[in-house]
Amino acid sequence: MMIIEIPKQTLFNLLVKQIRNLFLLEDEEYKELENNFNLVLIKVEKNFSYSDNKYYIYRENMLKNENKSIKPYFNPFHSGQYTIFLYYFSYIIGKCNILLADKLYYLNKVLNGCDLFHQVELPDIFFLDHPVGSVMGRAQYDNYFSFSQNCTVGNNNGIYPVIGKNVRMCANSMILGNCRISDNVTLGANACVKDENVPENSIVFGASPNLIIKSKR
Repeated sequence: MMIIEIPKQTLFNLLVKQIRNLFLLEDEEYKELENNFNLVLIKVEKNFSYSDNKYYIYRENMLKNENKSIKPYFNPFHSGQYTIFLYYFSYIIGKCNILLADKLYYLNKVLNGCDLFHQVELPDIFFLDHPVGSVMGRAQYDNYFSFSQNCTVGNNNGIYPVIGKNVRMCANSMILGNCRISDNVTLGANACVKDENVPENSIVFGASPNLIIKSKR
């Protein structure tokens, strides 16, 4: 069971206040937030339970340096964690109320500086680290996708990439257009893949059409 740093009701009240302060909140929208709140936390818990980031892990016996009773941990004052929380909330709400989903998406941009539109289908398990300035477009994403600051996934001539499992984007990297990025690929800092395919188990440097692709051992 996920440990939340503040009581669930306090977390909900915080979210409501943030939306009201910036965008206003109708009574019906409040009810939709309330009705979907626990579902969002289930999505967040599943995501965080796969993270090995120390800030996403709660250890009951931490003072004894024991690894017993390890649980996913959600601190809403950790910007990266709150980014994921708001993305899932906007994505789920977007199935029934586009305007409210827009508010949640916009709130995420305002607070965290990360562009994760609610109609973009990120996987159940994805990671981010200092995601300020990153924009994730409407690509196909598989599990264990991760990105850092100033990363971009976008289209070229209306065609978006297909991204496999365990793809990692280091700072300032880009995946654009008609690309198929296979499993277990790392894009090095400042790498730009445009309208090219990358084989599995690779590390990518440079920019298209002059990519440097090395095999991972």
